[in-house]
Amino acid sequence: MALQLRREEVVGPDELAQMLEHSPAKAAQALLMAAGEGVVEAQALLGQVLLDGRGIQKDPALARTWFGIAAQQGSAMAHNMLGRCLEHGWGGEVDLPKAARHYRHAANGGLDWGIYNLGNLLATGRGVDLDHGLALACYRRAAQMGHAKSMNLLGRYLEEGLHCQANLPAAREWYRRSAEAGDFRGQFSHAGVLAAQGELEEALKWLQVALEGGNANFLRVAGPALEQAAQPQIRAMAGAYKERLAELV
Repeated sequence: MALQLRREEVVGPDELAQMLEHSPAKAAQALLMAAGEGVVEAQALLGQVLLDGRGIQKDPALARTWFGIAAQQGSAMAHNMLGRCLEHGWGGEVDLPKAARHYRHAANGGLDWGIYNLGNLLATGRGVDLDHGLALACYRRAAQMGHAKSMNLLGRYLEEGLHCQANLPAAREWYRRSAEAGDFRGQFSHAGVLAAQGELEEALKWLQVALEGGNANFLRVAGPALEQAAQPQIRAMAGAYKERLAELV
């Protein structure tokens, strides 16, 4: 989608991505100008660069303000990011019911991340009533749109038969698709399937990929899980996971 940075200047997504990568300060100033002129896409993106401190001083509170402005104009991306701010307390207080409302707006706008984030609140009963059936529906919808994290969670529901009929072949397929789409938890799940099938070399490759891309929260859980594996080659990976965790914390 092209973005109108100035009334006479239209920048395509590839050019904007290059600006953000190679000239982040220039991109931030262009977004600031366009946001001030009322360009809703620029307002949402300006919130993101303010949240990240990319090319501009980091300011989560101001990021939240710009997300709110863009959300009022109907931006699904802004609704999702405002929900994230409200869920995690970025730039202000935590308000989970309000976060859920913004995720619903993003989901109704067809944004896969909004659908996924709403599913997470439904699956944990944070800010909304606990509802695994609706959470599963969210993950399934987002997974079918190509959302990698939702693919892994859909696989988990199908594997464990949570509020659905257990379907191991389907679960394994979703794990594979999640892994190939780049989700480190999906890569870990897919590696577990491969290890159980005796494909240890391929399983170890995916465990290494998950190790390289995983965050600290993932590594805290994955390391001890590897220690319980039946195969010594898999157990040996636990040490590498612990070392990587020590580097991140």
